[in-house]
Amino acid sequence: MNRASATPYANLSPERVLDAVEHLGFAVDGRLLALNSYENRVYQVGLEDAPPVIAKFYRPGRWSDAAILEEHAFAHQLAEREIPAVPPLRVEGQTLQEFQGYRLCVTERRGGRAPALDDLDVLEWIGRFIGRMHAVGSVESFRHRPKLDPASFGEEPRSYLLANDWIPSDLVDAYASVSAHAIDIVHRCFERAGTLQLLRLHGDCHAGNILWTDAGLHFVDFDDSRMGPAVQDLWMLLSGDRREMSQQLIRVLAGYEDFRAFDPRELHLVEALRTLRLIHYSAWIARRWDDPAFPAAFTWFNTQRYWQDRILELREQIAAMEEGPIWAL
Repeated sequence: MNRASATPYANLSPERVLDAVEHLGFAVDGRLLALNSYENRVYQVGLEDAPPVIAKFYRPGRWSDAAILEEHAFAHQLAEREIPAVPPLRVEGQTLQEFQGYRLCVTERRGGRAPALDDLDVLEWIGRFIGRMHAVGSVESFRHRPKLDPASFGEEPRSYLLANDWIPSDLVDAYASVSAHAIDIVHRCFERAGTLQLLRLHGDCHAGNILWTDAGLHFVDFDDSRMGPAVQDLWMLLSGDRREMSQQLIRVLAGYEDFRAFDPRELHLVEALRTLRLIHYSAWIARRWDDPAFPAAFTWFNTQRYWQDRILELREQIAAMEEGPIWAL
């Protein structure tokens, strides 16, 4: 990896961020606040005589223009149907902009707090909106964005980690063995689930991407939107032991099925998808390690303790997958 691709934001100074937003016709007032984002760079930009806007600068080389425009189109389809997504603003009819080599979009600022996922009524409310989102997501397919599967989210990231010496030498054999075993069981879970409908997903539907206000909730950050099974947007709402997750699942699906039927075979994938996310997450950090923001934010990454914990985590996931799915009983 050359230096330019490893540090793609080296030239994205505060002045350039403000210039980019001003170039799009917004009257900036000089106020700038960097928001919590690592894959891309996201800023709140103050405007004269208007509420601030959010400017998102896409990581160069990650998505094609066509893939980004599919993300934007999906968010607009949701918003047009009064599903609470926050789509990019159109500037001269376009949602994807370019400024001095950077691709960006601008959205309204829509704040909020994390939802109370320990409140079953809140879970049902979220399930209802995800059901509406998936009803729209199932109408057509992405053509330029990938699908979520064991190969792209498990096998390839695992191979990358092992091939690039990220794992301490005394733990390589243990990680190689347990990750191979885990991915093998992931495949079995997918086989038990059978052939499922894939649809356009939010893709990263955790509490940090669901913001709550007194008026209700809204979804943000569709950057990981892709094709996959519906349960991918549901399982991250569940936590605790199996009994607790079963109770939570009942309420999520009670809201979800007000708008779209849920295929119960997808419950075979809950722990499998969690396993894939764990493997993919380690590889995602490793791939971005030359970006100065990552060592500063993930100081614990790539330590002996980190990989010991990942090995233990995968062993626990193997046990969870072998125990079978969580049912909404």
